[in-house]
Amino acid sequence: MKGSGSRLHPAWIVLGALVVVTLLGSGLRAVFGVFIRPMEATFGWDRAALSGAAALSLLLLGAAGPVVGWLADRWGPRRVIFVSAVLLSIGTVLSSRVTALWQIYVTCGVLMGLGAGGVGMSTAAALAARWFEARRGLVMGLVGGAMSAGQLVIVPLAVWLTVTHGWRDSFLYLGILVLLVSVPLTLFFVKDDPAQRGLRAYGAGQAAPAGGLQPAPEGRTSVADAMRVPAFWLLAGTFFVCGYTSNGLVLTHLVPHAAEHGFSEMHAAQALGVMGAMNIVGTIMSGWICDRFGRKGPLAFYYGVRGVSLIFLLYVWNVPSLDMFAAIFGLNYISTVPPTTTLTANIFGRYSVGSLSGWIFFAHQVGAALGAAVGGWIFEATGSYSWAFTSAALLAFLAVPMALAINEAPVTRTPSRAPAGLPATAS
Repeated sequence: MKGSGSRLHPAWIVLGALVVVTLLGSGLRAVFGVFIRPMEATFGWDRAALSGAAALSLLLLGAAGPVVGWLADRWGPRRVIFVSAVLLSIGTVLSSRVTALWQIYVTCGVLMGLGAGGVGMSTAAALAARWFEARRGLVMGLVGGAMSAGQLVIVPLAVWLTVTHGWRDSFLYLGILVLLVSVPLTLFFVKDDPAQRGLRAYGAGQAAPAGGLQPAPEGRTSVADAMRVPAFWLLAGTFFVCGYTSNGLVLTHLVPHAAEHGFSEMHAAQALGVMGAMNIVGTIMSGWICDRFGRKGPLAFYYGVRGVSLIFLLYVWNVPSLDMFAAIFGLNYISTVPPTTTLTANIFGRYSVGSLSGWIFFAHQVGAALGAAVGGWIFEATGSYSWAFTSAALLAFLAVPMALAINEAPVTRTPSRAPAGLPATAS
């Protein structure tokens, strides 16, 4: 196989470029909170008005998933990533020039939300599935790790730039950084498919993946056809639980929950830092585990551990125990991504990953939105988050049998004449 042997397979170069672009996109997606107080001081806008822009961004981030995933499957991931990186850069740069509240909704809410969605999990999974037949779990673990690392790298950078240069220049420099790094990497190092270089996917034709199932034959599975398969709903349902229990409830309400139990904001921030660092370790380990021991077993295990950790959160008694929860939950936070995306690729085919992962990720964001809202409603009604975290633990336990019920056998699909992004005569 061309590109095999002692030479580094070009798939790893494509992955390296994708990891950097994903890191920048996920980091910029998470920086808006840094600018809330400086913009309040500049314009006198209230917290609720600015939070609306953040909510719009999160909503569009989730809604963009099915669209950009479909475009990645039909148009090619490279073009989607390129356009999205440019859009993200434009939105970030224009945010440095806003003078009215509605402009923040357009720049941060719409442009940055859609741009970040376009360089997110749907397109990353579509690209990775095309280039890797083997090691898909590890690859998606590395992509998930990049998403966590983006927040750990870009958010502190945004804070430093804001303190030293002001919030306007911080937006400006971050937007230029994305333009100067992501766009060239996409243009020069990302290709839609190994066939464009006369290659086969990394690991193509090698041993069967973990679990003994043969790779699925080439072809595409439409969203309508996928919705007739129970595995699709089980994947979407478990990822809904992932969103509810992680981004929705814990990320939104951990800090106020800690404050209600006597912890300082610094202690809560420290716990989030521990959680973010362990995210990287957990998601890479998850990918390695999935490549060696299968997917749905580890996926079920992750949700079981998540449920136990959420019960433990109700009984944290000091700073070390809070950090212990953060470490355990952090190992588990994004560990669900490698098995979910690789199961999608193996069951429905690598040329269907973009569009189907988009809908599965949308289910995740619906769960996240519901988790954030339910946490607030329960606290207002009871004066405590106990029932909110209990509901999350019960959902996590429910996801265990759902994961185990997934049938990993590839579905029958309509063969495709050519991969997306390639001419019909491509070799």
